[in-house]
Amino acid sequence: MNSNREYSFTKPTRPSIRLLAGLGVEGDVHAGTTVKHRSRVAQDPTQPNLRQVHLMHQELFTEVAEHGFEVLPGDLGENITTTGLDLLALPVGTVLRIGPDAVVEVTGLRNPCAQIDRFQDGLLKQLVHQDATGAVVRKAGIMGVVTAGGEIQPGDSILVELPPEPWTALDRV
Repeated sequence: MNSNREYSFTKPTRPSIRLLAGLGVEGDVHAGTTVKHRSRVAQDPTQPNLRQVHLMHQELFTEVAEHGFEVLPGDLGENITTTGLDLLALPVGTVLRIGPDAVVEVTGLRNPCAQIDRFQDGLLKQLVHQDATGAVVRKAGIMGVVTAGGEIQPGDSILVELPPEPWTALDRV
């Protein structure tokens, strides 16, 4: 569980975070109904905030460690670190029931930015690259909006509810 009231690349670990319906993580700089990421605010500050909550899979940390990078929960700015869920394979509209009350609807993939290389030089290439067919592969987690609030803590269960088919693959938001 990670959040930060100020703009910074990493987010400190917290014993728990509270999700607020329609807003995001209580006290986090990216919470709100409209976009909060600086690049998106510069384009159009009235855009809806589809990036209220950032989830990242713990397995990514193991993967990048094999290439010499040390990444810990919160280091890449995520709010929630998961284990055992193939986040990147979820379709748009997937509902994640987290802990006893919180609900997050998946909106898309995080689009990693150059700040990642300022954190650790060369790490960005591990998180976004082209596959053999030339398609862009993004591994820096998923984004979602909070549809029901609640406090969540490390170890809380996450129940995945897939939307009705046909599914729409995640794309950057």
